[in-house]
This record gives sequence, structure tokens and C-alpha cells, in this order.
Amino acid sequence: LSLGGLTGTGVYWDKLGYTGEHLYLSLGGLTGLGWSLSFTPALGAVSRWFPRRRALATSVAVSGAAGSGLALAPLLPPALDSYGWRGALLLLAAVSLHLVAAAALLRPPPRTPPEPPEPSGTLRRLLRHGPFLRYAAAFALLDLGYYVPFVHGAGRALELGCDGRRAAAGVAAMAALDGAGRLAAGWLAERPAAALLRQLAAWAALAGLAALVTPLGTKFRALLALAAAYGGCAGAVAPLQFAGVAQVVGARGAAMAIGVMQMVESAGSLLGAPLAGTGGTGGDWGVGGSRTWAGLGGNGGTGREWGELGELGGLEHGGVWGVCGV
Repeated sequence: LSLGGLTGTGVYWDKLGYTGEHLYLSLGGLTGLGWSLSFTPALGAVSRWFPRRRALATSVAVSGAAGSGLALAPLLPPALDSYGWRGALLLLAAVSLHLVAAAALLRPPPRTPPEPPEPSGTLRRLLRHGPFLRYAAAFALLDLGYYVPFVHGAGRALELGCDGRRAAAGVAAMAALDGAGRLAAGWLAERPAAALLRQLAAWAALAGLAALVTPLGTKFRALLALAAAYGGCAGAVAPLQFAGVAQVVGARGAAMAIGVMQMVESAGSLLGAPLAGTGGTGGDWGVGGSRTWAGLGGNGGTGREWGELGELGGLEHGGVWGVCGV
């Protein structure tokens, strides 16, 4: 409850800012801290409430991010025109405050029979848990390339001569398929065809392949189709990632494990897109694909030892290097 209020307060405080330092502290500091600290307990609650259909429940929970992003994108330009950037931030602060109401609904499940008390030293044991450490390291590598197409997708379309409307359509297609992929992956994970971690590795491989071949789309329709394919595959990775944590460490330790995993993988999230942006945007997608594939090796190691993936070179296009090995 308090952290949801912190998120809304950070966005509201941002509208009062006049300097860059103020924006860094409010939008970057308060809002980011509130969002990160409210996201983890929410997913931890979902993991404990749905022990049997955890993957499907997680996919529904995380699909809201794709839906809200797709809905807010066309609403922000008219809000800026009508209310200015301060008024638009005030509206976003009101939207962010819904976390307070949502948090009131996150109750612990009934304990029948009562669970034994949580043992001490959970974090220390978690940091000594080999499968979990490999799992977290895999997603740190995967996140080096995961966000590259989302960040540089519009720039790639503009580089090919598309106008702003078509570039926005490509990003919207990725976002729409991202939400659909999250729901589809959760539904498929409930089928007994393959283990969840194997499905996760397969979706990560498809996402990396889609990012690698996307620079080959030199026409708008081809680029749109490949971007949509990447959005669907990348979206499928998200719910299985969080549901897989409970399989690696157990449902009771999932909340803390998700927090530690996100802290580790944030390094890849922060470095991936800026590093990929050092050259032409066509090669950025190849860089993203190679790094997404790099995370696949560590991900597979959390289940059975599937062997090592060798070094995978990125697709050179526009003079950008693209190589990341396991």
C-alpha cells in the first residue's frame, strides 16, 4: 500500500520540477523505487495463491503492463496538447495511485494446515543456491538484448524511410503481440506437453532468432511482421520467467528470489540498449538477438545440464558489432 502511494507521489512530484536533477529524483528515484518494491510482492502473492496454475495466473498478472502501455500511448499526445506536460503528469500520477487499491486486495492465502515458521538466513541460502544463481545470471545475459528491439524499433523503421506513423505502428504491433504472447505462454504452460523451464528456453530461443533475422526486413511490411513476431516471443518469456522462479527455489521463497533476480538482471537491462545504440539501428537488432540467445544457455542449466552454447555472433548490419558468448 505504502509503496503504491510512493509511486504515485513520485509522478506527482515530478510535475513540480524545474530542473533535471529534480526530475531524476522524482520520476527516476521515487517512482522507480515505488514501482520496483511493489512489483515483487505482487508476483510473490500470485505465486502463493496459485500453486497449481501458477504460470497461467502469472501471465494474466503481467499482461496488464502490455495492455496499459498500448492504451496510454495514443492518449498521452492529446493530454499533452490539452493540459500541458504538468497536467499530463498529474493524470499519470492518478493512474499510478491505483496500486494502492490493488495492494489492498493482495491477501495471504489461508493456511490449512498452518505452515512452519520461515527459517532464518533465507537470503544467505538463496545466494548459495547454485540453480537459482545460474537462473538469475541467464536473465542478466538475456536482458542485454531483450529490450533492444523495443528501444530501437522505431529508429529502425525511420532508418528505412518510414514516416512517424508507420514507425509508431511497428512499435504498437510489438506491444500488442507482447501482451498476446504473455497470455498464450501461460496457457500453453498449463498443458503437459513439456516442462515449464523447457518451454521458457524455447520461447527465449525464438525471441533471439526473431531479433537476429529482423534486420533482413528492409520493407515496412516485412519489418512489421518480424517485429510482431519478436513481440510475441519476447512477451512469452516474461510470465514463464517469474513462474519458473517458484520451480527453482519453491513458492515460499519466490518473492525474495524474484527481487534478487531482478536486481541481478537490471545490469543487463541498463546496459543493453545503450550499448546497442552505438551504431546503426539495423545491427542493434542483431546485437539484441545474440545477447538473448546468450541468456538461453544459463537458462537451460537451471533444469537439466543441456550443455554449453558456443559463441554466437550478432548479425552485422549498419556497421554494428554483435557478439556475446556463454
